[in-house]
Amino acid sequence: MDDKEDKYDYSVSPKYDEGIIAVDIANNVLVDSVTTMPQTAISSNIIEVEESNGKDEDSSKLTLAYERLYEIPRTIVEKFSNYVQYLDISHNKITNLEPLVHFKHLTSLIADDNPVTENCFLPPLPKLELLWLNYCKIASLYPWVGKLKESCPNLQYLSLMGNPAAPSYFNGGTFYEYLQYRLFIISQFPSLNHLDDRKITEDQREESHRLYKRPLLQRIGRPNTSISNFMNSSVSWSNVQSKLTFLWGNREGRNLLI
Repeated sequence: MDDKEDKYDYSVSPKYDEGIIAVDIANNVLVDSVTTMPQTAISSNIIEVEESNGKDEDSSKLTLAYERLYEIPRTIVEKFSNYVQYLDISHNKITNLEPLVHFKHLTSLIADDNPVTENCFLPPLPKLELLWLNYCKIASLYPWVGKLKESCPNLQYLSLMGNPAAPSYFNGGTFYEYLQYRLFIISQFPSLNHLDDRKITEDQREESHRLYKRPLLQRIGRPNTSISNFMNSSVSWSNVQSKLTFLWGNREGRNLLI
């Protein structure tokens, strides 16, 4: 592992007890200081990845789900990052995704049900095609989506269901908020084929380009509005909502969600 490329400092001790303090692959255990139990068995699937040969389809998959992890352990990174393509870290307590920068061949990442917020940015993952961040703590799309687009420009499948920034009927969002969210995300990722639980249609893609074809500042800012003033002011979506209201009153608008 190249120390120059490793921006994540594993040597810094946490200011408080964050749970997992060691990983012992040889003995197939995690040393966990969160509970009174000193050791928690690692899922056998993890060890099988290392022992399986390169021709085995499962050799490129690694599952760390439900392991009560507060971070991605360094030992895991060192042992598996060179060949893992599918990584499942769902249902943990992970808030820092920077160690993923070492997974150069990662194409699928499942990170559901982690306390990931909009302040947690993914490192560059140019090969990533599938990303699930359902039921995390992402409360704002701006500037998080822009950073995600830079880090993962080739996403084909993205799911953000259950986040405050992904309004839906199930979390109190209105139809217009949901449609606005969906079209905005589609406009940011040209290669995206599937968003949340629905496939992206050509009508949705065309409408997203029509609504968001101009830069954000040009669409909602005044001619003399400076970037600093814009950043300190609230964003109004009345123009977008009025367009969506018109669309919903027409057959084409209703077809956007079919």
